[in-house]
Amino acid sequence: RPPSGHWYFTLKDAKSQLRCVMFRSAARSLRLDIQNGDEIQVRGRISVYDARGEYQLYASQIEAGGGTGDLHRQFEALRDKLKSEGLFDAERKRPLPAFPRQIGIVTSPTAAACQDMLNVFRRRFPLLEITLSPSLVQGTQAAPQIIRALQRLNRRPDIDLIIIARGGGSMEDLWCFNDEALARATAASRHPVISGIGHETDFTLVDFAADLRAATPSSAAEQACPNQNDLLIHLDQRRAELQALFSRGIAERSQQLTHQQRELRHLTPLAAIQTAQQQVDGLAAQLQRGTTQYHHQQRERLRAQSSALHAASPQSILARGYALIRDESGGIIRSAEQTRPQQRLTVQLHKTQITVRVERE
Repeated sequence: RPPSGHWYFTLKDAKSQLRCVMFRSAARSLRLDIQNGDEIQVRGRISVYDARGEYQLYASQIEAGGGTGDLHRQFEALRDKLKSEGLFDAERKRPLPAFPRQIGIVTSPTAAACQDMLNVFRRRFPLLEITLSPSLVQGTQAAPQIIRALQRLNRRPDIDLIIIARGGGSMEDLWCFNDEALARATAASRHPVISGIGHETDFTLVDFAADLRAATPSSAAEQACPNQNDLLIHLDQRRAELQALFSRGIAERSQQLTHQQRELRHLTPLAAIQTAQQQVDGLAAQLQRGTTQYHHQQRERLRAQSSALHAASPQSILARGYALIRDESGGIIRSAEQTRPQQRLTVQLHKTQITVRVERE
């Protein structure tokens, strides 16, 4: 329902589907609150939409069909079944690691959602290592593939966190994430799981079974890792707190000395007072040296972390002469055993990429 007031939707039954449009003039008088999965009856006229060269129903009237669709009923029945088993209980949810080093992603490597998450990781925490476990994310073969991709990541002890992600789509497009076996595999995952499936209003069984549900793939990436800018701000705040703590310590000791001087003015020999003053001066100098040394150490640490961030970035690695080799499907080649003679490969260099052909005796 865009701001124009027109409605765009698709009617589906067990065998086919039909694109529909209801223009604002007809939609404004409609009083039904229609949701995905509802059964409805539509009246209108059939014509060809020239831009796509396909038939389209121009709706003039919509009536309620008396209930929700089969997919929606299946979803609710399976959701209630798994919920009654305790699969979605909050007590089962595991906390996410505050500073993950290796994150596994289950998604389609060609999907926009994959690139969106990688962009978030590069911006927020470039020190992360990302392992992509590719899978289909739509269709009848998607659920078994997603389960296998999840199992591959669970066999690796170095993975700290797993994200299962897919961009938005219709209920049918996201239906593979309502597979019972996939929901159980998600709940049984060795590592904590974040789901980032569809849009904010989309819910699947994987969302309920995951340790954390994110509204979108990008949101899942943001919740999976800290923000380096926030960490730097926190470091500055702690430095300011330490400086304030040192300053308060010096002020408190100066006040104590002044009070003691007033009380002991007539009782304490001058030499003892002078000795105490020298001790205070020594402590102040020691505190000042400690403050200066601490600031120097923090600056060096920040400089080292910045250098590490830069050195760990993919572009820096490529600039040192390394290359990233992919096959025709975009998969990463890690050994010669993954290639075959006459296979065409893409070699990603620092600023460009080239295509090569495998030759082997």
